[in-house]
Amino acid sequence: MSPTSALLVIDVQNDVVVNAHARNDVVGTIAGLVDRARNEGVPVVWVQHADEDLPEGSAGWEIVPELPVAEGEPIVHKRHRDSFDGTTMADVLADLDVNRLVITGAQTDFCVRWTLHGAQMRGFDTVLVSDGHTTDDGDAAIPTAAQLIEHTNRYWTNQSSTGQTNRVCAAAEVVF
Repeated sequence: MSPTSALLVIDVQNDVVVNAHARNDVVGTIAGLVDRARNEGVPVVWVQHADEDLPEGSAGWEIVPELPVAEGEPIVHKRHRDSFDGTTMADVLADLDVNRLVITGAQTDFCVRWTLHGAQMRGFDTVLVSDGHTTDDGDAAIPTAAQLIEHTNRYWTNQSSTGQTNRVCAAAEVVF
């Protein structure tokens, strides 16, 4: 079976990316991928996180204005880091007949990583867009945002599982 791809845009919301590393560059990269996906007839699936610090319906909860959701594009609402956990994600992807995810978004060290692993555990092929995910600097006790992004790109490059492909590439190299 040949792969049927979807572009997954995770949590690129106002308050999530307000202090993100290279925020404008990453949002621009994602916008370019969204345009390409739409032009190629590839589904774009949006993920929107909510919790007590990011209340549903608040201005901070909204997807950034640079990334308008097109009519009919699915939005998966979540309350946990893994975009599959307790959500409609699996059903949305099944309805679209998707078995390969091109993954972008925020936060690299939380929702992006958890979703990568969640996708892998559920049998999806994955492509992590190396210049299409971001996070912010935490406290001094953890690595910087740039280090977290680089680390995630490196470890996912070497991730493997039986019967699946997992790769990392720059947005310019993405083939849907």
